[in-house]
Amino acid sequence: MKSYDDIKIAILIPCYNEEMAIGQVVRSFREVMRDVPIYVYDNNSTDKTIDVARYAGAIVRTETLQGKGHVVRRMFSDIEADFYVLVDGDATYEVEAAPKLLKMAHEQGLDMVNGARVTTQKAAYRRGHVLGNKLLTGLVTLIFGRRLTDMLSGYRVFSKRFVKSFPSLSRGFEIETEFTIHALGLGLPIGEIPTKYVERPQGSVSKLKTYQDGIRILGTIVNIVRLEKPFSLFSIIAFILFVSGISLGWPIISFYLDHGIVPRLPTAILSVSFIILSFLSFVCGLILDTVAIARKEKKYLAYLSYPIKFLEKK
Repeated sequence: MKSYDDIKIAILIPCYNEEMAIGQVVRSFREVMRDVPIYVYDNNSTDKTIDVARYAGAIVRTETLQGKGHVVRRMFSDIEADFYVLVDGDATYEVEAAPKLLKMAHEQGLDMVNGARVTTQKAAYRRGHVLGNKLLTGLVTLIFGRRLTDMLSGYRVFSKRFVKSFPSLSRGFEIETEFTIHALGLGLPIGEIPTKYVERPQGSVSKLKTYQDGIRILGTIVNIVRLEKPFSLFSIIAFILFVSGISLGWPIISFYLDHGIVPRLPTAILSVSFIILSFLSFVCGLILDTVAIARKEKKYLAYLSYPIKFLEKK
């Protein structure tokens, strides 16, 4: 790590009941990145995670609000560094890739470098996780731009200006989605490097709940789209309402033109209501889009208030 003597690096590891894996993670980072402080934030573990992490050489702190989002928000608030390595404490990520991630972020002045998971072990992923990750990543990149392939990776390097300007709102594993959308939404310089992904150590149990967490992540995406791209969202709603109103009302209009009377009055009222609601939705989208632009400007100004350090190539 001699080429990084001029910058301050911090390794951040959020943990919950990782007694079987956290010691291996901490020791591996100490071997690969000597003299770099390793912070383990425990999230109300009921096993010996704290003792094992401290014995392995980590700086151990606690966050009592349950959920990975709360832990990451606390880490970002407490710790000062130029670059941050964030990794899960389950010993599934390639520790040896950390210097490569840092080098890419440092040399190119990137605000986020994502460790895209690559594995040949079927047991590394739980059933449905690969498909769910592809679907959610595809949805986000369709809306915000395709610049990443693994949105839900728990292995990333961040710059200080990303960390200190990141408006975290999530409580749980949706935090990875927020990272991605924050970077894509502001058009920040980011990168991605393939990294090995392996199955958990024997005795270690995943905290992910496939369907429940997937639904929560999807809800987070919809909520962020509502906040960041309200015109697009409300325009789609307006279009659906308008088409529904026309579909219901056209037969009634045709009958009126031919016979001079209005049949099915309740349907006619419903049709008109849909069309009125479609225009209201469109106007709401326009108004909220102005608010979203103002929020985006404030976030970008907060982001610009922190400089980034480059490693000049020799």
